[in-house]
Amino acid sequence: MITPLVNRLNVNAPGGEYPVYVGKGLLGQAHDLLAAHKLNGQVVVVTNETLAPLYGQSLAKSLGAHFVTLPDGETHKTLATVRKMYDEFVALGLDRRAVIIALGGGVIGDSVGFAAATYLRGLPFVQVPLSLLAMVDASVGGKVGVNLPQGKNLVGAFKQPEFVLVDTDALRTLPEGERRSGLAEVIKHGLIANDSELLNPANFGELSPAFVARAIKVKIDVVIRDPFEQNERAFLNLGHTFAHAIEAVSDYTWRHGEAVAVGLIGAARLSHLFGLCSAHLPAQVESIVRATGLPTSYRDFDAELLRAAMDTDKKRQHNKIRFVLLRAPGELTLRDDVPDSFVMEVLMSLRES
Repeated sequence: MITPLVNRLNVNAPGGEYPVYVGKGLLGQAHDLLAAHKLNGQVVVVTNETLAPLYGQSLAKSLGAHFVTLPDGETHKTLATVRKMYDEFVALGLDRRAVIIALGGGVIGDSVGFAAATYLRGLPFVQVPLSLLAMVDASVGGKVGVNLPQGKNLVGAFKQPEFVLVDTDALRTLPEGERRSGLAEVIKHGLIANDSELLNPANFGELSPAFVARAIKVKIDVVIRDPFEQNERAFLNLGHTFAHAIEAVSDYTWRHGEAVAVGLIGAARLSHLFGLCSAHLPAQVESIVRATGLPTSYRDFDAELLRAAMDTDKKRQHNKIRFVLLRAPGELTLRDDVPDSFVMEVLMSLRES
C-alpha cells in the first residue's frame, strides 16, 4: 500500500499526464508505485558504478529487477554508452512492456531516458533522481539525450516518464560538491519565478521535501505552458549558454551546477551590459551564488575558446546564439542580437585574475 506522500505534483505533458512524487523514504514504495501505474513488465534498473552499491543493488533486489551499471560521469554521456544499454536490453530479451528505471543524477536520467525513448521505438521509463540537480531540473520535462564531441546534448528526444520518484532521503548521502551543484538550478528557478524563498541562502541548508517540491514546481509550470521549447521553456536555459561552454572547454571536469553558477552571473552581467537591468541585479545574483560556496569565476580557460564553444550550442537559431537575459527576477527575455564584444567583455570579467 502506498502511504501518504508529502507532495504530488502533476505534469500535463503531450500524450498524457504524469506525477512527480516528492517525499522521504519513497524508494521503499517503488514496488507499490509501479503496480499503481500498471507497469507490470520486466523491470530494468540502470544506474552508475558509484550509486550501484548505495542504492542500485538494493532497489533492483526489492523489485526483482534486472540490473545494469554504467560508467560514472558526464564524459560517459555518449552514444557509446547508449549502445552498451541497447546490448544489455537485447541480451535480457526485453519486450515493449519492459520498464526502464533511471536511477541517478542528470547524466543517468538523460542517457537512460534516451535509450528508453529509442529502443524498440520506445519503452516506458521511470525517473528516480538521486542528486539535487536531477531532482529539481533534469528529471522533469521529458528532455533526454547525450553529448557529441562537438557539443552538449546535441542528440536527444522528448520522452516523458511514467512518473518521477523523488526521495529526499537520498540527499543525505550526496557529496557536498554535488549538493552545492544542485543549488545552482534552485537559484535559476528562483530567478525565473521571482521566488524569494528559492533565492534565500538561509533556506539552502535543510532541503526539505516542501522546498525541493517548490523548486520542481517552477520547472513544471514552465514545461506545461511550453512542452516543446517553442518559446518560454527556453528561459530554463538561463545561464546555460555560458555554462555549457565552460563544461565543454573543461572537458567536463567542471560539474554542471558549478558551470551554471558562473553562467548565471554571466547572464546577469550581460543583461546589465545590454541595458536591460541595473547593476544591482548582477551583484545580487553573485551574492546568492557566493553564499552557496559555488564558483563565481573561472581561471584556467581562454575566453576566446569559451566564445568559440558557444557556436555549437544547441540553442542557436539561424546561426545566431540566443541568450536568456534578465530585466529583473521573473522578467526574462530571449535575445539573439547580443554583440560579440559584449559577450567577450563578460567572459573576461568572469575570468579570475
